[in-house]
Amino acid sequence: MSDIKFGTDGWRAIIAADFTFDNVANVAQATGQWLIKTYGDRPKVVIGHDCRFHGRRFQLHVARVLASMGCNVLMGNGFTSTPAVSLAVLKNHFNLGVVITASHNPPEYSGYKLKADFGGPATPAQIDAVEHELTQLSALTLRVTHELMEEGLIQEADLQSAYLDHVRTVLDIPAIQASGLKIVYDAMFGAGRGTVSALLGDGVTELRHEENPGFLGQAPEPIEKNLNGLSRAILDEKADLGLATDGDADRIGLYDEQGCFVDSHKILCLLAKYLYEERGLRGDIVKTFSTTTMLDKIGAAYGLTVHTTKIGFKYIGEMIVSGDVLVGGEESGGMAVKGHIPERDGVFIGLLVAEMMVKRGKKLSELVAELFEQFGPHYHSRNDLHTHKKDAALAHLASGAVKEVNRKSITAIANLDGVKVFTEDGWLMYRGSGTEPVLRVYSEATSPELADEIVAAGVAIVEAL
Repeated sequence: MSDIKFGTDGWRAIIAADFTFDNVANVAQATGQWLIKTYGDRPKVVIGHDCRFHGRRFQLHVARVLASMGCNVLMGNGFTSTPAVSLAVLKNHFNLGVVITASHNPPEYSGYKLKADFGGPATPAQIDAVEHELTQLSALTLRVTHELMEEGLIQEADLQSAYLDHVRTVLDIPAIQASGLKIVYDAMFGAGRGTVSALLGDGVTELRHEENPGFLGQAPEPIEKNLNGLSRAILDEKADLGLATDGDADRIGLYDEQGCFVDSHKILCLLAKYLYEERGLRGDIVKTFSTTTMLDKIGAAYGLTVHTTKIGFKYIGEMIVSGDVLVGGEESGGMAVKGHIPERDGVFIGLLVAEMMVKRGKKLSELVAELFEQFGPHYHSRNDLHTHKKDAALAHLASGAVKEVNRKSITAIANLDGVKVFTEDGWLMYRGSGTEPVLRVYSEATSPELADEIVAAGVAIVEAL
């Protein structure tokens, strides 16, 4: 068995190299052992899969292993988004969800996500416990799949339709439909395919909704450089809003009516403002270490507590479950809000922004301008630098040896997850990848040009080592 490790969002590996049926069976068996130790002899599990190569076969294989161990398994009867699996776990009072997905990774990858009984990402402690069980595997006799189905240990259900029904109860879908809002939705060949049209009907233009497990060779990550077609389609269709989601539909990319990208920092701030001012909701704000300081200003203005966590939505999910959270999210496009599941959900967040536009009677660009007028302009830049100096760079910045960034003196240093330094212009942050020779260089400043300059200065510091 190859070395299997769960990262910030599950186990991912290249199909047929490390993501094999044998390795998937081992992870499933470890999952089953942990479930039985935690919940007793008949734990209940929901299993879904995204649109990647062999997703259905891997789903069936996991179901066979778990059912052979005595688990009751409910499978999605087609491709299923991660939010739909998490919702099914919560609504049906199941013990765990498993999603066969590599999220936004390139098409040659697949993966295995765990969803806890509260309807969100498994906690770090739960993931560690499953990883430990990988060292405790013993021989397991697998039963025949169709016999397990005949006995009812493996059942199927339409999890996507149940998810859509839930969304209709939480969002004002009739108001969005009646507004005549035109939306372009880019599913990036992922598991969100068909959801927005199913909810809104006419007025939705679909991009990349075909079945294509190769994703035309592009990773289904809803970031600006991957969404040029969406930006053009908004202008061509004279649309009001552009929405994109990743491979398992839990991350969001958003565009305004001018075809301009609206990053996750701004989306989180818009959500906090809307939920507080328009919906009258209260609660804490939770953000990861690389997310905008505008959320701190919003918290101060509204009297809301702001928490900063390590990077990874699992840390946010823990706080949502244990506390009272209004909005939580990260700069990579994953966010959750009060009144929905404690899980990232790109489709839901996109339609909540559509509802916001309708209720406020404003274009998305106008809502962003209003945000900047109230809390000041905040812009961000990022460079994923391929370098073997990442550890040296992190140590160098943390040591205090760097005195200034972009000709401005450093006034403070923080190292919750990576290293962040502050100047009067904003902040610069380094964070190393756990799997690649990559150093992520982030910045925040009061203009896009200044944000780019700060990142360039951060790259120059690394290259000078």
